[in-house]
Amino acid sequence: MEFSNNCLGLVALGWMMDRWLGEPARFHPLVGFGNMANALEKGIRSRFVLNGLQGRLLGLLAVLVLLLPPFLLAVYLCSCEPLGLVCHVVLLYAALGGQSLEHHALRVYQVLAQGDLQVARQRVGYLVSRDTGNMEAPEVARATVESVLENGSDAVFGALFWFMLLGGPGALLFRLANTLDAMWGYRNDRFRYFGWAAARLDDLLGLLPARLTAVTYGLVGQSRGAFAAWRRCTQRKSPNATLVMASGGGALGVRLGGGGIYHGQWQPTPELGGERPPEASDILAAVRLVGMGGTGWVIGSLILGVVAMVS
Repeated sequence: MEFSNNCLGLVALGWMMDRWLGEPARFHPLVGFGNMANALEKGIRSRFVLNGLQGRLLGLLAVLVLLLPPFLLAVYLCSCEPLGLVCHVVLLYAALGGQSLEHHALRVYQVLAQGDLQVARQRVGYLVSRDTGNMEAPEVARATVESVLENGSDAVFGALFWFMLLGGPGALLFRLANTLDAMWGYRNDRFRYFGWAAARLDDLLGLLPARLTAVTYGLVGQSRGAFAAWRRCTQRKSPNATLVMASGGGALGVRLGGGGIYHGQWQPTPELGGERPPEASDILAAVRLVGMGGTGWVIGSLILGVVAMVS
């Protein structure tokens, strides 16, 4: 059975598995992949100076070593009959992270709504890479909303997009590249050169999914606010994430961006989205925005599949 003839139905199956099962409680493949990436980066760093061109070339080599074997193995497994279609679905399930994202965001919302700022700071630390120890309540809400919107693009829409193009191997490649960018894609002294290849690959793979995500947020949320925020968005250092957060913030009517403390240093970022600062309730609104958008993608895919079959 060819993947192309069953793609849209497989999308629905992978989506339902993520909604029903969530992320694996133990032995999560992305956690294992991250441990491998950490070990490889530390091993290379112990033997080489990772500056300039040498640092970029070694970073590129590390990306290829980590991404090519699992991608090629996924291609092989998905081509094997009769279990190839099952492999496609399992890989999509592994690549999707919508249920996990919702779970972590709601855990922040629960304690923030109750006024327990200290626990909220700890829980939002699982979602963002910035320092959270001194955040006030509006900053916790903003960081959580930003993470939900950005990861909606990475862990939901991007995975669905690449699955529709290249099946399970495409979804896997996208999520692994995104994971490397989350680990290495920093402009600090440690990763400025070594993480360059991971960051650029993630930008490339996320180029179209991010813009489709921004459109989805506009269609599901406050359309006028979303597309107005999109037009005002001119930041180019992180073009995909910035555009997604601008559109998502506009769709929710909340102001995002403004900066944060990373590794002990304040890093300013442009303000994006709407006018008012986020509140705890906006975390729920952001979760609904991503969930409704993802459900819309899946339903739309099923409708297209039925139309194709009828015609």
